[in-house]
Amino acid sequence: MNVSSWSIKNPIPAVMLFVLLTFAGMLSFNAMKVQNFPDIDLPTVSVTASLPGAAPGQLETDVARKIEDAIATTQGLKHIYTKVQDGAVTITAEFRLEKPVQEAVDDVRSAVARVRSDLPGDVREPIVTKMDLASQPVLAFTISSARMDEEALSWFVDNDIARKLLAVRGVGAVNRVGGVNREIRVALDPSKLQALGTTAADISRQLRQVQTESAGGRTDLGGSEQPVRTLATVKTAAEIGALDLALSNGRSVKLSDVATISDTTAERRAAALLNGKPVVGFEVARSKGESEVAVGAAVRQALDELKAQRPDIELTQAFDFVTPVEEEYNGSLKLLYEGAILAVLVVWLFLRDWRATFVSAVALPMSVIPAFVGMYLLGFSINVVTLLALSLVIGILVDDAIVEVENIVRHLRMGKSPYQAAMEAADEIGLAVIATTFTLIAVFLPTAFMSGVAGKFFKQFGWTASLAVFASLVVARVLTPMMAAYMLKPIVGGEHKDARWMQIYMRCVNWSMKHRVATMVLSTLFFFGSIALIPLLPTGFIPPDDNSQTQVYLELPPGSTLEQTRAAAEQARQMLVKVDHVKSVYTTIGGGSAGTDPFAPSGAAEARKATLTILLADRGDRPRKQGIENKIRSALEPLPGVRSKVGLGGSGEKYILVLTGTDPQALQTAALAVEKDLRTIPGLGSVASTASLIRPEIAVRPDFARAADLGVTSAAIGETLPIATAGDYDISLPKLNLSQRQVPIVVKLQEDARKDLSVLE
Repeated sequence: MNVSSWSIKNPIPAVMLFVLLTFAGMLSFNAMKVQNFPDIDLPTVSVTASLPGAAPGQLETDVARKIEDAIATTQGLKHIYTKVQDGAVTITAEFRLEKPVQEAVDDVRSAVARVRSDLPGDVREPIVTKMDLASQPVLAFTISSARMDEEALSWFVDNDIARKLLAVRGVGAVNRVGGVNREIRVALDPSKLQALGTTAADISRQLRQVQTESAGGRTDLGGSEQPVRTLATVKTAAEIGALDLALSNGRSVKLSDVATISDTTAERRAAALLNGKPVVGFEVARSKGESEVAVGAAVRQALDELKAQRPDIELTQAFDFVTPVEEEYNGSLKLLYEGAILAVLVVWLFLRDWRATFVSAVALPMSVIPAFVGMYLLGFSINVVTLLALSLVIGILVDDAIVEVENIVRHLRMGKSPYQAAMEAADEIGLAVIATTFTLIAVFLPTAFMSGVAGKFFKQFGWTASLAVFASLVVARVLTPMMAAYMLKPIVGGEHKDARWMQIYMRCVNWSMKHRVATMVLSTLFFFGSIALIPLLPTGFIPPDDNSQTQVYLELPPGSTLEQTRAAAEQARQMLVKVDHVKSVYTTIGGGSAGTDPFAPSGAAEARKATLTILLADRGDRPRKQGIENKIRSALEPLPGVRSKVGLGGSGEKYILVLTGTDPQALQTAALAVEKDLRTIPGLGSVASTASLIRPEIAVRPDFARAADLGVTSAAIGETLPIATAGDYDISLPKLNLSQRQVPIVVKLQEDARKDLSVLE
C-alpha cells in the first residue's frame, strides 16, 4: 500500500502531520532573522600595524614587506593587498574559499608572530582580524544640543549613548564621527627649554614617571593583610602645573615655569556636518547573525527613550540601511502573495471547480510554511536570496497537486466515487509525480554547491527552493489525495465540454502533431534565437540598487589640512543641493564607514578625505538613482584639485582594473594613460585611481659632528621631534584619572613653534 492510499484510509494522522508542520513552520518563520543578504564568512584576514608619525616609505621597508613575506608562506593564499599610509599599514590576505576562516586567521596570526621581533621596537602590536561583512554600519545619526558644547556632546555620545545602545540586543558597535576629545595640553616654551638644556621628550618622560598610580604589594597590619598602592596623581590642570620635575641633567623645574597648562580639547582630526552645520555623529553596526530590521527598531526605540529623558538633545537620522531592507522584505512578501493568488487563479481557470481549486491551492501554504522548518534548522535567515527562491518556485509548488487533482477529476468523470477515484488516480501517477519533483530538485539543489563568492550567497537559494519543492511532493502524495477523496463531489451525468480557449489550444496541438517537421524547425530556431540573445543581456553579481540615498567620496592631495578638506566638502555640498531630488547632505571628514564597500581594503582615517551622504526623495517621487548620480557627477566636474567618486560602496556598479609592475614610475605613467582612456568610454563614471600622490614632507638630516659634540644621538632627535610637534604616542601619554574616564596629558611645543622651522632647528 502506497502513502497516498494510507492517507486516504487514515485521514486524521495526515491532517495532524500538516497541522504540526504548519505550527512548526510559523514558529520557525518568527524565529528567523530578517536580513538584506545572508551572513557569509570569507577567508579574508586583515593585519593592521601602526607606527605613529612614520612615513609610508619607512613603513613599506621596515614593516609591510616583512609581514608580507611572512604571510606569503601560508597555505591556500590567493592574494595579498597592502595599503601604506602615514603611520599605519593595512595588509589584507585573501585565501581560497575552501580554506576554513578560523584556520586562515590562525595562520596569519602565527606568521605575524614569527616576524614580530624583526619589526621596529616602537611599532604597536599588530592587530589580526577576519573580514566581517556584518560589521558595516546600518544606521547613522547626528546629535546636537543647545545646552552642551561640542566636548560635552562628544562625551555624551561616547558614554551615555554608547552604553544605551550597546545594551540593545543585536548592536555590535557604536562609533562616534566628528566631535572633539578632552585633553590636558602642556604647551612648552622652546626658549625656556633651550635655556634649561632639556627637551620635550625629557619633560614628557619625567611627567609620565611622576603622574602615575601603581600597586605596591601588601602589608600585614593589625592582624590583616592590606594592599599598598602608590598614588601620585593629581585631579586638575592647575595641580599638574604645580608639579616639580627632575630633569636628566640633575636640575629640577616646576612645570608651569616652562609650559602653559590648559584643560582643553585635542587637535581636530575629524568633523561631521549636517547640511553645512557642525554636528557630532555616531554610527550603529549590528552583530553577526542579527536582523537589520530588528536592530533598527530597537535602536530607534532606545533613542526615543533617551530623548524623553533629555529633551534638550536633537537627533537626526543621517544614514539608513534599515528602511531599504524593510522595503525589500515587504516587497518580496507582496510579490509572494501576488504570485500565490495568480497561481490559484490559473488553477481555477483550468479546473473550473472551486472544490478542486481549493484542494490544489492548499498545496501552496502547506509547501511554503513547512519549508521554514528546514530553513531554520539549517541556520538560514529571511533575506533577498531565500525570498527570491520562494517567489521563483511559488508557481511550481502547485504542479504536483494539480496533476493529482486533474487525474482524480478524470476518474470522477468515469462515474467513480471520489474515494475510489482518489485511490486509483493517486496510485496511477505516483511515480510520475515523484520523478517530476526530483527533477526540479536536481535543477535547484546544485546551485547550493556553486563555487566562488556567488556560491556563498546561493547556498541558501538552492536549499530553500529544494525544501519547498520537496514539501510540495509530500503534500501531493499525502494531503491532496486525502482532501480530494473527502471534499470532491461525484460527477453525475452530462458530458464534459472544454472551454473555448482550451479548444483553441487543442487545435494548435493537433496542427503540431500533423506538421512535425515544421514544429521541429520552429522550435530549433526559437532555441538558438534564445541562446543568441544571452550576450545582449547585462551581466553582474548584484544589480544596481535604487535606494533613496547615495554618497560622494572626496579625496584631496596629501598634505591637505582638515580646514581645506572642510572647505572643499562644503563647496561640493553647495553644488549638490542644486541637483534635483536632493533633500539633505551629511558630511563626514576623517572618519565614518557607513555605506563603504566591505570588500575594499580599509585603512586609517585621514583628514584629507570626506564622505557626503546624500538623502534623495522617496522612490516614487524621483527617477532612478543612477540618473541622479550622473547629474551629481556632472555637477562636481568644476570642483578643482579633488578626486571624487559617486555611489555607494556596495552598489554593484564597480569594475576594478589592477595594474602591477616593478617600476613605480612606469606604473604611474601607465595608470594615468589607462585612466585617461577609460574616461572616453561611454557609460563609465567615477573613474578613479588609487595611485599614490606626491606628498610634501620636511626632511631632518642631523649634523653628525655637531651632534657628537653636544652628546646627542640621531635616536634622541627622532624621539624628540614627534613629541615636540604632535605629542607622544597614546599608549605612552600620562593620564589624568577622573571618576569615569582618563584624560590624556599631551606634552608638545606651542602651536606657533610648528609653523617656524627655525624653532625646531
